[in-house]
Amino acid sequence: MSKNNRVTREEALAYHLEPKPGKLEISASTPMTTQRDLSLAYSPGVAVPVEAIAEDPATAYDYTTKGNMVAVISNGTAILGLGNLGALASKPVMEGKSVLFKRFADVNSIDLELDTEDPEEFINAVRLMGPSFGGINLEDIKAPECFVIEQRLREEMDIPVFHDDQHGTAVICAAGLLNALHLTGKKIEDCKIVLNGAGAAGIACIELIKTMGAAHDNCIVCDTKGVIFQGRTEGMNQWKSAHAAKTNDRTLEDAMKGADVFLGVSAKGAVTQDMVQSMADNPVIFAMANPDPEITPEDAHDVRQDAIVATGRSDYPNQINNVLCFPYLFRGALDIRAMTINDEMKIACARALAELAREDVPDEVAIAYGRKLSFGRDYIIPAPFDPRLIHKIPPAVARAGIDTGVSRKPIVDFDTYEADLRARMDPTASMLDGLHNRARTAQARMIFAEGDDVRVLKAAIGYQRAGLGQAIVVGREEDVREKLDGVGLGEAVRELTISNAANSEHLATYKEFLYNRLQRKGYDAQDVHRLAARDRHVFAALMLAHRHGDAMITGATRKSAHVLDLLNHVLDVSEEDGAVGVTAVLRNGRIVLIADTLVHEWPDEEQLATIAERAAGTARSLGLEPRVAFVSFSTFGYPVSERAQKMSMAPKVLDARGVDFEYDGEMNVDVALSADVMAEYPFCKLTGPANVLVVPARHSASISVKLMQQMGGATIIGPLLSGLDEPVQLCSTTSRSNDILNMAVMAACKVGR
Repeated sequence: MSKNNRVTREEALAYHLEPKPGKLEISASTPMTTQRDLSLAYSPGVAVPVEAIAEDPATAYDYTTKGNMVAVISNGTAILGLGNLGALASKPVMEGKSVLFKRFADVNSIDLELDTEDPEEFINAVRLMGPSFGGINLEDIKAPECFVIEQRLREEMDIPVFHDDQHGTAVICAAGLLNALHLTGKKIEDCKIVLNGAGAAGIACIELIKTMGAAHDNCIVCDTKGVIFQGRTEGMNQWKSAHAAKTNDRTLEDAMKGADVFLGVSAKGAVTQDMVQSMADNPVIFAMANPDPEITPEDAHDVRQDAIVATGRSDYPNQINNVLCFPYLFRGALDIRAMTINDEMKIACARALAELAREDVPDEVAIAYGRKLSFGRDYIIPAPFDPRLIHKIPPAVARAGIDTGVSRKPIVDFDTYEADLRARMDPTASMLDGLHNRARTAQARMIFAEGDDVRVLKAAIGYQRAGLGQAIVVGREEDVREKLDGVGLGEAVRELTISNAANSEHLATYKEFLYNRLQRKGYDAQDVHRLAARDRHVFAALMLAHRHGDAMITGATRKSAHVLDLLNHVLDVSEEDGAVGVTAVLRNGRIVLIADTLVHEWPDEEQLATIAERAAGTARSLGLEPRVAFVSFSTFGYPVSERAQKMSMAPKVLDARGVDFEYDGEMNVDVALSADVMAEYPFCKLTGPANVLVVPARHSASISVKLMQQMGGATIIGPLLSGLDEPVQLCSTTSRSNDILNMAVMAACKVGR
């Protein structure tokens, strides 16, 4: 686990408990509203596909979810680094793996926990479930049983069976190694390679690397008893024996002398600086033990500046992360209806990952990670949230499967296939994760104005523990402690910076500043004192104005209009100052921004044009290229209405301003959001569905957002304040702690500025 992304027991349990127990649910993909729908979905209509499948089993891929469904199966005998805790205890991990399949490659997945340690029972149970799935992902099964189980299932089933702990690690390791050797100018067949850790992942790594060209005589495998050499009998099994080397080396220290490559899937501290010092020039060190590597990059580089180092951790460069492999490997295998995943498909996956890392990294990825990424010693593996993975890796896997004859349905048009894969990518998830990475780089001191609310306090703790920056809570320490004690987080009060007007050394400066702003607006010195010393929103805004924090979150305990009035005493957040509220609506992989949802009651055409500019800026700060639609009940002049005229005049204002984004209007919402409906208006200037909707009035914006949230199940972020000089964001009074944290991330990233 990242040292900059700490997760407490309470947070982890709350995440799995709320809003519903667990991490996934099933929803219907076809209409289920009328009696006719039910007649088609079940009796009598369902009999037709039943008969079709009975006649031709291959049509199960056409009429059921089989072709896009993977089972994640475990018996809990090797859960993460926790050991044998049983099948039921493995369920959170398996649910997590299932949602990763969906998140990264749009593969449907279900977790299955089998309560047996008998390999034969396990094999028989999985084999009998084969008709239900397009693939099987085995997980967290201890060695050596995992070898037996996987081998037998691959032989007895006609769908892909893949043990990710073995082969996922091996594929990513191989991809990184290809690039590390490319950078050092070495050839895999000439390298001395040392592996420490002869469990499932280690054996799979060395086997795949040998398949890719590493010489058997150049590979030395070590376990807890030392080098696995020819003639050793202690602690051996058939899988270790297959990699016994003809060598006089007996310890890891012996083996490391002159080694070009070290691969570690063992334990913290297994490698010393002396061992690293003894390696060949430009050594490659993959210290993949989790949560702590065999040797840290800092310790390795202290003695060998020429070393290329990778770990399994996200807080170091070159993370060996299985999520780069299994979703995309299965995506490619499922799309060709593969009968198995063979070595050629795994190697194709590794090579495609290696090649992707050598390509120029798109700006959107660099923005997401807060730094420029380019192929080199600190970037030999693509970033896990690189949006190109979905359309780069599966085609390579699919081609290898087709070429080796394991495909039931070869892909004919790969250009169309890649376009389809791009469409599967959910931009919302990558957007949010990218913002978190940007916030982590920014390290903003975040002022949480409402320290009297436990939701805000939880968000502040989350902000601090996620390594996003310093959380500054406005409130009284005893009150903060009492509220955190009430939810079992009392110890966390030590992690927060608590600021209170009663003991602030800056209060006099704040009051002088505020008096100068308000003295000609009917406020006397006593009024100013009450505002600065007693109102947390005003005090927090004064902190921000004086650079005693970098950004600010408020609004969770009071209505937005009231909070804006209070903030306007200190900061310029009024309609006249150009402030605009933009709400992000996220639903089914689409993002649409709606504006103005907060400030302008009934904007005229000039204000609508300004709203469009502010919303377009917000879109770009979220990583979207804006396409703005001025929406109305009228579409391009019909029906004629005086109240719709401003929506057709606003684009003309933008014409005069010479803005650099797409816009058009007035148009109905279906024209703005549907490519098919928009095609009926070939003169429309938008090149695709709009992602920014500018609406006629604040009330229509509010109705639209709340309707989508309540009836459509959309995720709502905002309203995001845009056009301010200071990074301030408002939450709603119904926000949960995670919503507040997301808004803090927006403020840290200066979204809308």
